[in-house]
Amino acid sequence: QVQLVESGGGLVQAGGSLRLSCAASRSGFSLNVMGWYRQAPGKQRELVARIGSGGSTLYADSVKGRFTISRDNAKNTVNLQMNSLKPEDTAVYFCSAGRRYPGNDYWGQGTQVTVSS
Repeated sequence: QVQLVESGGGLVQAGGSLRLSCAASRSGFSLNVMGWYRQAPGKQRELVARIGSGGSTLYADSVKGRFTISRDNAKNTVNLQMNSLKPEDTAVYFCSAGRRYPGNDYWGQGTQVTVSS
């Protein structure tokens, strides 16, 4: 089992920035793919971005150019730098990890991001 713990959520004004971090309890193939998803009230959970162990990335169209995902394999962490935030980015953000794509074997508890207009 892998535990994922997110941090860095909060309240920010539109146009502002936040950085989310996710720490995994251990290393290994279970962390081959790591990612961030989000779920807004009344909506389905959706992919925000994911990153492979070699650094390949995938972003949702809605966040391209504004969000950047990165990982530190030595520290078993994945980060999400969110710039130019919009009210529609408001959601609970979840960290995920897995051995193979789409990397959803393990989930964190989620962290709330609220963007005010």
